[in-house]
Amino acid sequence: MQTKRRLKPSVVRYLYKILIVIIITLIVLILMKASNGFKSKFYKYVYDTSFKFSSVNSLYHKYFNSIVDTKKETNTVSNEKINYSNIKKYKDGAKLTVSNNYAIPVQESGIVVFIGEKEGYNKTIIVQQNNGIDMWYGNISNTNIKLYDYVTKGSIIGECDKYLYVVFKKNGNIVSYEENL
Repeated sequence: MQTKRRLKPSVVRYLYKILIVIIITLIVLILMKASNGFKSKFYKYVYDTSFKFSSVNSLYHKYFNSIVDTKKETNTVSNEKINYSNIKKYKDGAKLTVSNNYAIPVQESGIVVFIGEKEGYNKTIIVQQNNGIDMWYGNISNTNIKLYDYVTKGSIIGECDKYLYVVFKKNGNIVSYEENL
């Protein structure tokens, strides 16, 4: 008697994801071919504005999470805000005085859209938060996150020594750090 081979749940989950991406891509291509108005709006939105990965991620999880993903446990390390002893205006944001080897908690959940050097900020991580604000964390060391990782509020993004630089931007415009810290 022959036994049926079943695909592992993780393989099935990835196949669902691939199928969803193919369907969405085909729908967009058909709409672009059928309507010049849609095509021009699509190009304007994609090429002229900052793409909000966190919004797409939120929509995906809202509508497809139960179909595609199994339950994932996310561990919140900290529920606290950034602890600092002094704050000064610095360039487009603020310079916070923190302790040595300070573990930096993520302020709002979102997607990491940049990791690299920024002039005056040293190693910088930019998180595109679910609330629409891009938060820059500057002077970072000892991080284990990667580009396009989803980070949850309270998880540790990295460490810094003595100073942490923060900048808040929404739609490319500077937002006051007083309202966000």
